[in-house]
Amino acid sequence: QDPSRTLIERGWLFHEGDIVAPMPEGHNATYLSVKAGNAQGAAAMAFDDSDWQPVRLPHDWASAQPFVQTANVSQGYRPRGIGWYRRTLLLDPADRGKTILLQFDGIASNATIWVNGSAVAHNWSAYNSVSVDLTPFARFGDDANVIAIRVDASVMEGWWYEGAGLYRHAWLIRRAPVAIVTDGVHCDPRRAGDGRWQVPVAVTIGSTDHQPASVTLEATLLDPDGRTVASGRATATVAPLERADAALTLDLPLAPTRWSVDTPTLYTVVTRLVRDGVAVDERRIPIGFRTLRFDANQGFFLNDEHVKLKGVCLHQDHAGVGTAIPDTLIEWRLERLKAMGCNAIRCTHNAPAAEFLDLCDRMGFLVMDENRLFDPAPDYMAQLDWMVRRDRNHPSVILWSVFNEEPMQGTEAGVEMLRRMAHTVHALDDSRPVTGAMNGAFFDPVNVSSVLDVVGFNYYQGDYDRFHALNPTKPMTSSEDTSAYETRGVFADDAKAHRLTSYDTEAASWGDTHRKSWKAIADRPFVAGGFVWTGFDYHGEPTPFNEWPTISSFFGIMDLCGFPKTAFDIHRAQWLDSEPVVSLNPHWTWPGREGQPIEILVMSNAERVVLRLNGKTVGEQPVDRLMGNSWQVPYAPGRIEVLAMHGGKVIAQAAHDTTGPAVALRLTPSRTVMAGDDEDAQPITIDAIDARGRHVPTVNLMTRFSVDGATIIGVGNGDPNSHEPEKGNSRSLFNGLAQVIVQAGTGRGRITVRAEAVGLKPARLVIDRAAIAPRAQVAATMPTIAIRDWRRSPALAVRPAPSLAPADGDNNSWAFVRSGTLVQPDAAGAWRVYRASVTPWRRIAQQGGTLRFAGIAGRAELWIDGARLATKAEAATGPLEARLPAGPGPRRVVLIVEAAADAPSGIAGAVSLTADG
Repeated sequence: QDPSRTLIERGWLFHEGDIVAPMPEGHNATYLSVKAGNAQGAAAMAFDDSDWQPVRLPHDWASAQPFVQTANVSQGYRPRGIGWYRRTLLLDPADRGKTILLQFDGIASNATIWVNGSAVAHNWSAYNSVSVDLTPFARFGDDANVIAIRVDASVMEGWWYEGAGLYRHAWLIRRAPVAIVTDGVHCDPRRAGDGRWQVPVAVTIGSTDHQPASVTLEATLLDPDGRTVASGRATATVAPLERADAALTLDLPLAPTRWSVDTPTLYTVVTRLVRDGVAVDERRIPIGFRTLRFDANQGFFLNDEHVKLKGVCLHQDHAGVGTAIPDTLIEWRLERLKAMGCNAIRCTHNAPAAEFLDLCDRMGFLVMDENRLFDPAPDYMAQLDWMVRRDRNHPSVILWSVFNEEPMQGTEAGVEMLRRMAHTVHALDDSRPVTGAMNGAFFDPVNVSSVLDVVGFNYYQGDYDRFHALNPTKPMTSSEDTSAYETRGVFADDAKAHRLTSYDTEAASWGDTHRKSWKAIADRPFVAGGFVWTGFDYHGEPTPFNEWPTISSFFGIMDLCGFPKTAFDIHRAQWLDSEPVVSLNPHWTWPGREGQPIEILVMSNAERVVLRLNGKTVGEQPVDRLMGNSWQVPYAPGRIEVLAMHGGKVIAQAAHDTTGPAVALRLTPSRTVMAGDDEDAQPITIDAIDARGRHVPTVNLMTRFSVDGATIIGVGNGDPNSHEPEKGNSRSLFNGLAQVIVQAGTGRGRITVRAEAVGLKPARLVIDRAAIAPRAQVAATMPTIAIRDWRRSPALAVRPAPSLAPADGDNNSWAFVRSGTLVQPDAAGAWRVYRASVTPWRRIAQQGGTLRFAGIAGRAELWIDGARLATKAEAATGPLEARLPAGPGPRRVVLIVEAAADAPSGIAGAVSLTADG
């Protein structure tokens, strides 16, 4: 979408824990410490980070933490605290004069960013992008830039697991000095009153140039096949260091193909900025042509067709990886929801990753995009402004939610706060309604429902009818419902063990079961739809067991790994119309319970269901699609099956067999081919099978993994009470299942995954790795100690001894020079001595390092601590390097240079000291 962006996710160093800068000693040190470029401690350019941990982004350091009983229960008993990141960055001299930005898509939670020793940004939320203008601070060529980031993850914005660190993508942006700003294109389509379609295109242009610039905006609309549908031009003049807007409207000659849940057709708006006849910037924005409206009596309409919102609420973490979820794992999670019949997602309680919305556009989801903090103060309005600007072109976004369950929702102050926030949203986007997730105060004399375009109900399902009767012109939806509890694979409550049945009988006092909650919505046309709390289990908020050892929620339709619970089958039957559905729960392996009644729950969207045990009919019932069908069946080993009937014919069936003892492991991928792009990730299921290859649902053995051609980035099993590490190469099966998440390496090849467990035959899986080119990454730069400051002797007629040095206190006879400064020929002599002192970093002091001169003009000898380590025999300018032996600092560096006749001499480029390896 933005060709000026390049990922900058390699080459980062991480330190867990805070590093407190030492107090400056004396007046002069204090004076210098508050000057630009003179940050202290770990933010200083010359700080020793040589023994920090190398990491790649996205990175959630909390996901690797052990579970600690004294840590915060809401954050899932994982310590978070403070961490530091550093990176060295080299910029090409060709970039000089460009607008250069750093963008971090998400930092959990509060962050301060320094560039080259100057504080350049403070950010107060984990959920908005952080943009840093590097332009005035940038250094080019061999003069390295140093980025330092202090992340305070002890700050909590939510009552769920929020991760810690640079957990979303990071970008280096290099644009022309006059260019389109980040999120500077608004091109959401509109249908005019006469039914014709238009695409209003508004573009914000920024300038870091020194002169006013006249530019032309060219906009082109491409259809899904890449053919031009419409085009237009507009002009603007941008003053130096200012912004200007350019606007035009693209008129469609023919009706476009509509974007919908079932056919998410996307067009593309291409905007180019032309200056002096040359295109200097471009954006490509996918858009969708669709109309939406909420009706107070009939609910939600997409393209003038009624659509019930069959939604889920989502937090943004997954087993093994925490909040640092690879893009392809986000896609896999959305595929699981699509398979269930889900068509809508509420992003709880924060703006999602941009890639999430891109996928929702492509896959056909309807999104409630939610703001994190209810506060119209400038810092927080800036976050709301950012969210709307970033996301307003997405056809998937149908609602802006500005708050969740705020205690001030029934107060005059709350109304005034909301008025300002809603006004900001409508000023930026006039096509979508504003909602808020209310959890009470619906009938108070003063409450925020009076300001909302669509009222969101969090629970309070018993008040749907009363509110509608009192507010017959106000659209409404369930913004959050259900809060039912299930432990995957468990079919009897065990409060002592923190286990809850999956029969859909347990729910929070404020919620209800999956079946009853959806029935309350399905039976009321005026309720636009619902958002089940939640689509997946998530770390933290371990309700209803708000105590050790439980570390995650029980609310999910799927568990932390995305393994389905009974609720998955319930919603498939309730929500899917495109295919026949029938499910059968529980499994049928119950040794020791022969003759005892087992409750059977069947969910289907057919007309009738027939239950059979070992070939004999147990019973037949008309389908109750909302509440399901149930039987009590005495357990007898064998085969239990259910047939779904329509018009007297079997249209679907499901069955369970009583399994034998587990004899082997099995590995099942979600895909048999992965991209060799160093990013593609997928979950692989591990289960145990009996001698006939059937899944054994009762096995809880420890399993161990090894992988070639990929990297294990996380493991899990969905057990909400497990304290096993989620990083590493082992994980217990929980009720028969575990998951390992692998990230592919680079290039064409094969990925081999192996799993083993004591007493079982091991499993082996081979996945093809396709030759998909990796996305461009800013090259990792070895952290270096730059030796910039030198003392240079006067010209000497004869070769000097390396011990030659100015007397102590002599600040006059030897010049103070910086590397890169040459000296012209001097009649007094051809020889000069350059002296510097360097204190090696800890790693270099222990292991040694390499001292590099990018260029020396003249012949030269390099001496360190009185020993000659290298010579340069040629007079022409060229590099010189030598290995610095291990040893503590400070180290004395002496360079003796002999100038060629009538030629400049000296240190012609950067001088650096790097660690070995």
